[in-house]
Amino acid sequence: MSRHKTDWGSLIAGLLFIALGAAFVISGSTDWGFDAVWVLPVLAIGVGTAGVARALAGSRDHDDRA
Repeated sequence: MSRHKTDWGSLIAGLLFIALGAAFVISGSTDWGFDAVWVLPVLAIGVGTAGVARALAGSRDHDDRA
């Protein structure tokens, strides 16, 4: 099996979904209050961060080939 480069966009998005899922589980099983109003802004920030990371990684890969 050959090594491949880290896909930062997928990694950030995956970690974001894990964190949101954990927040929902914790809020459902404890008295900790999790306001669902924050889900959409947090997802937007995470997807934006993943997009920037992917764009920066893509431009770096393109420069290495040239």
